[in-house]
Amino acid sequence: MDTLLPDALRTVSSGSWNGRPAAQQPTWPDPIALENVTGHLASSPPLVPWSECAQLRDRLAGVARGEAFLLQGGDCAETFGGVNVDAVGDKLNTLLQMSTILTYAAAIPVVKVGRLAGQYAKPRSKPTETCEGVTLPVYRGDAVNGFPFTPESRIPDPKRLLRMYQSSSDTLDWVRAFIADGNTDFRQAHEWNRAFIEGSPLGEQYEGLADRIDHTLEFMRATGARPQGFDSSGFFVSHEGLLLDYESALTRRDASTGHAYASSGHMLWIGERTRELDGAHVAYFSHIANPIGVKLGPATTADTALRLIDRLDPDRIPGRLTFITRMGKDKVRESLPPLVEAVAATGARVAWICDPMHGNTIEAPSGHKTRRFDDVLDEVRGFFEVHHELGTHPGGIHVELTGNDVTECVGGGQEIGFADLAFRYESTCDPRLNRHQSLDLAFLVADFLTETAARRRGSSKSAGCAD
Repeated sequence: MDTLLPDALRTVSSGSWNGRPAAQQPTWPDPIALENVTGHLASSPPLVPWSECAQLRDRLAGVARGEAFLLQGGDCAETFGGVNVDAVGDKLNTLLQMSTILTYAAAIPVVKVGRLAGQYAKPRSKPTETCEGVTLPVYRGDAVNGFPFTPESRIPDPKRLLRMYQSSSDTLDWVRAFIADGNTDFRQAHEWNRAFIEGSPLGEQYEGLADRIDHTLEFMRATGARPQGFDSSGFFVSHEGLLLDYESALTRRDASTGHAYASSGHMLWIGERTRELDGAHVAYFSHIANPIGVKLGPATTADTALRLIDRLDPDRIPGRLTFITRMGKDKVRESLPPLVEAVAATGARVAWICDPMHGNTIEAPSGHKTRRFDDVLDEVRGFFEVHHELGTHPGGIHVELTGNDVTECVGGGQEIGFADLAFRYESTCDPRLNRHQSLDLAFLVADFLTETAARRRGSSKSAGCAD
């Protein structure tokens, strides 16, 4: 099943994929131009080696077994203009700072996955948008068309897929250089966190955890020990595998195993709008060996979740499948338990991850799309509560964030209000947490993880006691 070559997977038809309906695909105006682009991509080097994809799958197996925690974050939608070393470095710094906080609280390894180097396309709720009486195709991300509201900019252009490939390649080069320069050391990340605490209005609230990390670092320096959970190695990239023309053109076969891999990223996921069981995305994803995710909204039924497992992980391989739930703060405590219970009853080892962003989007009085920080935090809290009650593992968080001081989400320690949104609203799609809000979230989620770690220790002690 997973040995198909790129030629067997690729088609230029915008209406179907291997005879299946393909949702959220652009209507490319020139099929010949598209065929030329996908042909060029099919002969291009892979962006990531499949050995790294397999390594991430092994680490996510630890998440599925309750032995690790996943931190996945980055831009809602990357832009070609935002590809530069400073922007990439700021996002990586933020993720590593968050990882340091969460690692200590969880007392288990934190798997670090960036939502970058490929997140250039977005599904949209409508195919068109209207402004001042003019209706044009909706902006679908820089991989498809341009953000300016002009007829020329909004025409889907397959040559943008080549720019997506090059921009992703450049970003990966900067990620690798960042790691090679030693920036992933958690001691350095904690120094950055200390600087954040000193300037944060909520700094006193975080001092206790920061002091405990200080003591741990002092112990490590004195003894050379490496406490459980501290692992600075490994950083992976992910994106939504939305554009099937692009993904299948970059599918490569590992001759040593016969497995086919999407070489565009280490991990890909299927969105809430494209996870139809008989659809093209599920069909394509069932043929690649990468670790994959599926977004599940509040209307997802237990039967759908089980059928997705059967289609995407028939061999029940830990680390293969991650369910990324996006329920909203008002529905997570009601909608999530039936899914977790049904999956647990089958013995399937999937990783459960919380996306607290997409179910909590609101419109500000100014018309900006935004999210309240407290709503984001409450969904994460509900996610942990459900798993604690069911005795299952809250495996991670999936967050839209940036390392810049934008004003796109309201609330947080810096108390961004609706009136502040106009100052630095830079997202071309959905609102992101800024650096301060991201670190606020990490410190507050650390409390949930500390409770999870305590439950894990208590369960371990109980398991070792005789009646």
